[in-house]
Amino acid sequence: MKTRFVLIETSHAGNVGGVARAMKVMGFDDLVLVRPRWANVLRREETIQRASGANDVLANARIVDTLDGALDGITHLCATAMTPRDFGPTTRSPRQHLPTLVAPDAPPQAGVAFLFGSERFGMANEDVYRCHMCLSIPTAPNFGSLNLAAAVQLIAYEWREALGGFALPPSGTPEQVPADARAVAGVLDHWQQALIDVGFLDPAAPKKLIPRLNQLLNRAQLAEEEIHILRGVARAVQQMAAKAKR
Repeated sequence: MKTRFVLIETSHAGNVGGVARAMKVMGFDDLVLVRPRWANVLRREETIQRASGANDVLANARIVDTLDGALDGITHLCATAMTPRDFGPTTRSPRQHLPTLVAPDAPPQAGVAFLFGSERFGMANEDVYRCHMCLSIPTAPNFGSLNLAAAVQLIAYEWREALGGFALPPSGTPEQVPADARAVAGVLDHWQQALIDVGFLDPAAPKKLIPRLNQLLNRAQLAEEEIHILRGVARAVQQMAAKAKR
């Protein structure tokens, strides 16, 4: 589905670069700016620095004079606002609304656009009224002001998740082979003898020390390599105990 991010009257060049970066990491590249403060904002040094490598998004971006010029091919408009309006489209969180756009029974959409207003004033009412839905990111009640690029990042993430998300990269850590019960019992026997050797455990009155250690090891779900480590520790403890007795 076509996805577009529209920034209306953006005043800070760095935010444009930050938005480009936020879009790229979520796999989006369609950015349109409506009447930005700087006519050359896409080429300004601060913009490029904040884009942090998302230069292709900046190169693909367009600057237009009117909101109409930013909405070609778009059939569903999502405004963004910190607080609900008294009049206009329904306000929902991104997580509430975005999955409904791709649900099996959802009306087909040619394209979705997310609209963001200026840093100082947000979106104008007349622009909000044109939208089908108003998205509000749930924040702390006493401080809900989000940086523009941060807001774009959150909505881009929620939209990507609604579209199916990205798979996590494969782990570089090899899968651990879990130790079996016999191995756990063996390390317990080894530790019991080591604790006797250093005088920590009285074999005549062991109480519940070993069963408690058994439960601890079970909760740890030890791997085979970890069993070897614990046996090595027990062996070192016994060697030190033997030296002390000489």
